[in-house]
Amino acid sequence: MSEIIPIDQEQHPLSRIFFGPFGLRAGWSLLIALILFLALMWGFSSALRITHLVPAHTVEHTPGPLSVFLSEATAFLAIAIVTVIMSRVEHRPLAVYGLGGSRKASRMLYGVVTGLIAISLLVFILLNSGLLIIDQRLLFGSEVARYLLLWIPGFLAIGLFEEYLFRGYLQYTLARGLSGVAPLLPGDPDPRTVGFWIAAVVVSFGFGAVHGSNPGESPAGLICAGAASLVFCFSLWRTGSLWWAIGLHAAWDYGQSVLFGVSDSGALFDHRLLQTHPVGAPLLSGGATGPEGSIFCLIPLLLLVAVIHLSQRRPEESYALQMPALSHQLETTAETLPPASTPTS
Repeated sequence: MSEIIPIDQEQHPLSRIFFGPFGLRAGWSLLIALILFLALMWGFSSALRITHLVPAHTVEHTPGPLSVFLSEATAFLAIAIVTVIMSRVEHRPLAVYGLGGSRKASRMLYGVVTGLIAISLLVFILLNSGLLIIDQRLLFGSEVARYLLLWIPGFLAIGLFEEYLFRGYLQYTLARGLSGVAPLLPGDPDPRTVGFWIAAVVVSFGFGAVHGSNPGESPAGLICAGAASLVFCFSLWRTGSLWWAIGLHAAWDYGQSVLFGVSDSGALFDHRLLQTHPVGAPLLSGGATGPEGSIFCLIPLLLLVAVIHLSQRRPEESYALQMPALSHQLETTAETLPPASTPTS
């Protein structure tokens, strides 16, 4: 990321409410981005409903491959447009918000493979513990290949949207704002590290809370969703990009919903390969939440942390190195700001 030139501090005092030494303050940036995102989402969702491309979701009707793809793709388009606008407003390269970096395709493919292995391991544990039972196959013949392929775009769109929404502009801007906490902590910590990980905890809490609106979600499921979000943040920190997390997120959800036919945070999809049901205490089996509601979900999540640590170390592309302004901001603010008693024009 290129250096951000401090703005002129000799300005009207009211301007400092909106602008800091490095441009528009993070809180105002997030507020503007939120308003833009909600407006775009309202417009896109209204267009999809009016054209009947996405039917209303009811108990009797669950979304199919096309409606899932359209809903998630337009949602991703909305956050992508907002990110482009805000990057230009703030004069920051678009790549710093997570979709930059090298080896995009290979990183995402690696994430897909890792995600399929991780969810398969979790389902294997539940099956062999007697906590999950496979009832029957639901797809046969040509329908197997047809729906396994038809569902892929929708789940890729889910991975793109959710990762870019939570760990794109939101994560970066929160980290930028929260880097100011560093001087309050002992040991002179790096503001980039402090800002990133406080923001990661806030974002992960929000990621888990959003899942609370899903039918059948449980407290254990919300905790596991938040823990998974922290794993995604760790991959972002190590690689400087979201591509590995996008692939893993998409494959994890695809494996649950399509291949194994289990609930995904309480939601079941039609045209899945298998029909299953949980057995035993929900804390162990996941209950109506699905495998993400089981405490055994923590096993693959911990293994994923180890995988990231061992295989995704790219210091030249780490997230910290994309945020040089945060490390310099606290060092230069005292020099660029005039003393409190100095009158300004």
